[in-house]
Amino acid sequence: MTIETIHKLCCPFDRADLQLTPIRTTVTGDIDEGYLLCGQCNRIYPIIRGIPIMSPDEYREFGLEKPLLDRWKTHLNGKTIEGFRLVAGGEPE
Repeated sequence: MTIETIHKLCCPFDRADLQLTPIRTTVTGDIDEGYLLCGQCNRIYPIIRGIPIMSPDEYREFGLEKPLLDRWKTHLNGKTIEGFRLVAGGEPE
């Protein structure tokens, strides 16, 4: 996923801007792994192999995303995920 593409995306729920946290980039500078965070509703959208996962909550499975999010704990700055939203403290559901 290119940085230019990210500037064209918005949160599908409230159309707010998304903040990028890159985890791994390619040699050309494209985002290979990371996440997008909605500044308004705090929903987190993982980027896996350059593809953002921006499906509605009811079509996402937390159990499938949990191993990836666990790997990213250092990038979450002490926050956890609840209901696909980034929250302070606590345990993810």
